[in-house]
Amino acid sequence: MFEMKKNLPAPYFVLITGCSSGIGRCAARLLKQRGYRVLATARRQTDVDDLRQEGLDAWLLDLAEEDSIAAAWEEIMAFTGGQLHGLFNNGAYGQPGAVEEIPREVLREQFETNVFGTHSLTCRAIEVMRRQGFGRIVQNSSVLGFVSLPLRGAYVASKFALEGLSDTLRLELMGSGVHVCLVEPGPIDSRFRINAYQAFQRHLGGRESLFKTRYQGMIDRLSGPPTTFTLPPEAVVERVIHALEAETPRARYRVTFPTWLFAFLKRILTTRMLDRILVRH
Repeated sequence: MFEMKKNLPAPYFVLITGCSSGIGRCAARLLKQRGYRVLATARRQTDVDDLRQEGLDAWLLDLAEEDSIAAAWEEIMAFTGGQLHGLFNNGAYGQPGAVEEIPREVLREQFETNVFGTHSLTCRAIEVMRRQGFGRIVQNSSVLGFVSLPLRGAYVASKFALEGLSDTLRLELMGSGVHVCLVEPGPIDSRFRINAYQAFQRHLGGRESLFKTRYQGMIDRLSGPPTTFTLPPEAVVERVIHALEAETPRARYRVTFPTWLFAFLKRILTTRMLDRILVRH
């Protein structure tokens, strides 16, 4: 971990999305312990209530609903006096399924949360941070933000989009005092796989499919034990802390061995060679 910078404004307000479990919940707890004034959000009221019982300041915020974002933002800005020093865009989910079998409305639902809602919240944060002359925006992307895997097309597309928006924002915000960083985890111990399995069953489960056999293998992985290279959520939070506190934060923070491996392979292999590896994976 890193020492808290001495010149940070106090209280140091950090807004985190997707705090119901996993990386978001871990980030809320650890950043609070570290001295941050954490503004935790979740899309279900029961999760908001649980966060408040832990002593966290928490709000209801559903990234798929613009009205929910606007209402939460208004309350949070009233609470902080119009200040916001850090934003950790963690809230997201994965929608498995073959690209050719994903209905338009299901793809749109994936983008509403992972891209459009995140974009809406980020733009609000930038306005405040520009006025302050300081701010950190940390985007939780994925190894699937720069490589693809079969049966993950909707999620891959959303994370590629998030990376493109973030890279562009980083350029546009140069000299403003506002930094944009991407965190790219591989497998992390969280509810992500369970939620992905539920999303698959909700939208594609029970249908006749050319991918029936491959879907069963995917379901077995999603409902089975964690993979060999799975790390705890603290591994991600450590990078988030660096992005919030470093004098010059990195543009990208890679987490887990698979992320580093595929980043390396993407640099040295042809697209066709990498495709063969990704299909087998």
